[in-house]
Amino acid sequence: MERKTTSTTELATLGGGCFWCLDAVYREFRGVEEVVSGYAGGAVADPSYELVCSGTSGHAEVVQIRFDPAVIGYRDLLDVFFTIHDPTQLHRQGADVGTQYRSVILHHTDAQRLAAGEAIAAAAGLWPDPIVTELSPVPAFYPAENYHQDYFRKNPTWGYCQVVVAPKVAKARKAFAERLRRW
Repeated sequence: MERKTTSTTELATLGGGCFWCLDAVYREFRGVEEVVSGYAGGAVADPSYELVCSGTSGHAEVVQIRFDPAVIGYRDLLDVFFTIHDPTQLHRQGADVGTQYRSVILHHTDAQRLAAGEAIAAAAGLWPDPIVTELSPVPAFYPAENYHQDYFRKNPTWGYCQVVVAPKVAKARKAFAERLRRW
């Protein structure tokens, strides 16, 4: 399922480990109008969380971000992406292991493909190990179940959120303070 854009918005689809982390971080930024956690890249239509977690669906946990490029650019979103996850870990992020946690940029346009290639090349200079982030056209996107949407805000005291999500949010807040929403 393709999320809709408006004449003033674009979509970005990114996977970098658990979607709860990316969802929580990207919601912080001015110009981000919507973040939807979901699944993409596999062969199974309309997969469930349980199926994706089994590692048999081929899907990655991703977020689809609807953003206003006049406020925050696609390359800015990619800079955040390469700041908040380790793009050198193949099929994992920390203790989250499996192909569903792979690092992936799913481009919607040729311009996004080119920008992503440039961002991957730039990130390669920042990491001691090779970048393993996949780059491919966006396939079908399937929104995750409702309880996954805005998970961190709804479950801030849950252990995983405290140990994994909160540090990524704090890192993004520190690195990109001038671009954050002012609540």
